[in-house]
Amino acid sequence: MTPDLGQGGCSAIEDGVVLARVLAEGMKENSKTVKQENAEEIEYQRIKAALGKFAKERRWRGFDLISTAYMDFFKNIFIESQIFTKMTQDVEMKEQSVPSNSVSTTAPSAFQQLKEIAALIEIGAYSREVRRIVRAIRSTIQLRRKLKASVISAFLNFVLVPGSEAHSRLSSYLPKEDVHDMEVDTASSTTQVPVKHSLPELEIYCYLLVLKFLVDQKRYNEAKACSSAGIARVKNLNRRTVDVIASRLYFYYSLSYELTGDLAEIRGNLLALHRIATLRHDELGQETLLNLLLRNYLHYNLYDQAEKLRSKAPRFEAHSNQQFCRYLFYLGKIRTIQLEYTDAKDSLLQAARKAPTSALGFRVQCNKWAVIVRLLLGEIPERTVFMQKGMEKALRPYFELTNAVRIGDLKLFKTVAERFASTFSADRTNNLIVRLRHNVIRTGLRNISISYSQISLADVAKKLKLDSANPVADAESIVAKAIRDGAIDATLDHANGRMISKETGDIYSTNEPQIAFNSRIAFCLNMHNEAVRALRFPPNSHKEKESAEKRRERQQQEQELAKHIAEEDDDEF
Repeated sequence: MTPDLGQGGCSAIEDGVVLARVLAEGMKENSKTVKQENAEEIEYQRIKAALGKFAKERRWRGFDLISTAYMDFFKNIFIESQIFTKMTQDVEMKEQSVPSNSVSTTAPSAFQQLKEIAALIEIGAYSREVRRIVRAIRSTIQLRRKLKASVISAFLNFVLVPGSEAHSRLSSYLPKEDVHDMEVDTASSTTQVPVKHSLPELEIYCYLLVLKFLVDQKRYNEAKACSSAGIARVKNLNRRTVDVIASRLYFYYSLSYELTGDLAEIRGNLLALHRIATLRHDELGQETLLNLLLRNYLHYNLYDQAEKLRSKAPRFEAHSNQQFCRYLFYLGKIRTIQLEYTDAKDSLLQAARKAPTSALGFRVQCNKWAVIVRLLLGEIPERTVFMQKGMEKALRPYFELTNAVRIGDLKLFKTVAERFASTFSADRTNNLIVRLRHNVIRTGLRNISISYSQISLADVAKKLKLDSANPVADAESIVAKAIRDGAIDATLDHANGRMISKETGDIYSTNEPQIAFNSRIAFCLNMHNEAVRALRFPPNSHKEKESAEKRRERQQQEQELAKHIAEEDDDEF
């Protein structure tokens, strides 16, 4: 199988010409030394050097990867120089009729890009470099909109063995009518020879590719069957190079069941997969499956079970920023329900800050919950929170809710809650908004306490717009509780039915400014430490090890330097 070299804006025809020329030249040079010993090894080294030289001259992005994969398999492939010479002559004739500007303007097709991704996964699997597979998964995200049944079917024929179990199963999910509507280069696809023994990484990647296509086409029942088959295959594979692809498969496995409303069915299977990932030390799989389990529990409002799982699950350094953001969001929701508002606020704001800029929907959800939590803490979010780009419309109900809490108008708060009840119910924040009623009353009472030195309880009930049967008695109990909790600095005159406010002191004479300033400093220091931990440092394995002779020289120099310093100290005395 000759890998396609369509990189750097060059067409597949020109790539074939270049590779044929280089290989033919190498074969011609080697024909003079056919009778020498180790002729095959010499041929291998010459062609490898020629490919490397050409890649350096042209500066192709992925040429070094593909040429490396090609040279790794070269010893097992019989190549005749006449075939490549003929290929060179044939393609040169085609190349003359191609305009010169077509090379730079023609973009690689989706099928060509999928073949490049397959080559990248193949190299990563053989060299056991997970970062190459991560790069392949990242490249697939950009191809998602271009995926069609014809392209995926051609890719399955290219990667998998025709007639194999995986090929037959995955091909059955693709529509048959679009197979002949090919948008790939037929000349290049027909010359390709499928791999005789496909790698497990490529097989799982094919499951992921078909699963994404089915989800995008809203064929959720078939997506459930495809994801279940892929998960069953992943369970039998204990390869660290599969973990990256398997983590994405776990996500779409849960998504396909969530879209059909059957999320509870896979909870036991997700727990089993998390246990398997823990035993295999698959940290990325543990991270992904823990988030899927937390999402599963929170979907059914099982917050206690979610907290038990979260507290018992092993924690380690985050491998994926996206998964870490999801974990912080779920942790913030759990902490909010458990009335731990301070921790919930930190988690939600950190999740919104760490989330990618492209994840607009996720950041909107984080800000919705963060606004509610800050209101429950007695804080009023800044207007800029609601004016963020792309979030104005989504956060409009929460902006009006914040305005009602800020002015302490209970009637306005009730009106806003009723008008946007459907929105709050869809966001699952209606239970939290019920808790805000107490905060609205406290805010209004605080404003009254600041404005009046003394006021009757009847006027307090009127200003708070209490609609109970006995508003004066309710106002008295509310004022008494606020005084006990320290929300207002006042006294209650029960005999005359009045609230007498005390003079407000200078807040700068207290420790509150120091506490606020300290929290800001701690926030900046934590952000700096997280940024340092997120940096990638070169491994120590690439550093040259110190030999015994150099070590002796270094120690001798250190001893001489110490002796020289000691002599200088003696001279001073």
